[in-house]
Amino acid sequence: MEFGSILQFLEKKTILITGGAGFLAKVFVEKVLRSQPNVEKLYLLLRADDNKKATQRFQNEVIGKDLFRVLKEKMGTNFNSFISDKVTVVPGDISFEDLAIKDANLKEEMWRNIEVIVNLAATTRFDERYDISLNINAFGAKYVLDFARKCSHIKILVHVSTAYVSGARVGLIQEEPPVYLSGDTHNLDVEYEKRLVHQKLHQLRVERATDDSIKLAMKELGLQRASEYGWPNVYVFTKALGEMILLDIKNDIPLIIIRPTSILSTYKEPFPGWIEGFRTMDSLLVGYGKRKLKCIPCYPETIIDLIPADMVINAIIVAMVAHTNHELEKTTIYHMGSSARNPVTYTHIADIAHLYFTKNPLIDKKGKAIIIDKIKLLSKASFRRYLTMHYLLPLKILKLANIASCQYFQRTCEEKSKKINSLLQLTELYIPYLFFKSIFDDTNTKKLWVAFKEIGVETDVFYFDPEIIDWEEYITNTHFPGLVKYVVR
Repeated sequence: MEFGSILQFLEKKTILITGGAGFLAKVFVEKVLRSQPNVEKLYLLLRADDNKKATQRFQNEVIGKDLFRVLKEKMGTNFNSFISDKVTVVPGDISFEDLAIKDANLKEEMWRNIEVIVNLAATTRFDERYDISLNINAFGAKYVLDFARKCSHIKILVHVSTAYVSGARVGLIQEEPPVYLSGDTHNLDVEYEKRLVHQKLHQLRVERATDDSIKLAMKELGLQRASEYGWPNVYVFTKALGEMILLDIKNDIPLIIIRPTSILSTYKEPFPGWIEGFRTMDSLLVGYGKRKLKCIPCYPETIIDLIPADMVINAIIVAMVAHTNHELEKTTIYHMGSSARNPVTYTHIADIAHLYFTKNPLIDKKGKAIIIDKIKLLSKASFRRYLTMHYLLPLKILKLANIASCQYFQRTCEEKSKKINSLLQLTELYIPYLFFKSIFDDTNTKKLWVAFKEIGVETDVFYFDPEIIDWEEYITNTHFPGLVKYVVR
């Protein structure tokens, strides 16, 4: 593995980034523009019908974010002209051939100039509709690869996946392909899955099903197919399918796969704590901070694999530099996580959360501080008993006592039932990760870091070693404050 200056590599490079409005894509764009303003061009693919809508999304959902304030301060009054010069917003959709780019001249320009493609587009919902998840996460990966074939100067395709494509495996998970299309997974066939979706949709339309019924049926189909083949949800199942497709048809396209684990707020750059939306464990911990959740189902000593967003982006950039211009007969896979070299358990996270929300309580709608008790970590059976005793049983007693005949109590019961069902659905989606029994081997990532350190320059700019993280300090002073500021508000 040989590479020189990362900043020198980025200078005059032309890069396509898909999923332009996504969390990681924004961090990637900001990092490149701030660290190497002499980059030639960033083509940013945004899902939109036309230039106007794509530009609006770019202004509102990308550079309008606080993430870009450091770059804005650095550029001053030149910021807007700098962005116009360096970033070309491309309306499109990876779910279609040629990424649904309608402007023929722009498409030809991209094919002539693009040297690097970073595929960050994905739908990450655990219970997404199967048709949507399959189109974006699986066949979207194929369309990005097909687009790369038409780029006359392509040097590398970086596909960003997830470590959890491993499915329901136990033990040390290697940096290897998930499963092959050759039939190792009970005749798993991506084309068959596509036909199955089309047949189901056709059947629903013939039956004149409502939009809500179609949506529910597609969600149920996705969860069913994922479960049948050993994946806990439709997101990781379709991401695994995407990897399989790429590895099966990549041929001579230089390809690397980056698999982050659970991504948290920025560790250091452009400033500590920037985050967008709830990331994995956050919704549960904030629910605890709001006193809406007094217990979490998990094995207390389960290792939760976490990694800050800026470290993921730095690893992507260093890996793409390391592999550019190399003959890649075999695709290298990188796990970007912490469980192998700097593990942290749910017990530790729960203790940190208790201390943080005790010292920095969240505020309720009346402006009062929310006082919390220490969170309970329960087994699956204990958690279900807890919900029954604290939520379901009181509702049954209300009904048996005939109090529910009162309109007010009827409404209250319905509202509580909905909340309980939502809570149950949420925890069911997270349970495979709350009781996870695996560690992600990161041998390739460690080798990359060691090789990068040996050149002795820019490691402070493109840091991605998880061993430097002090979890208590980072979560207490960076992640939770960022979460409260940018997400909870």
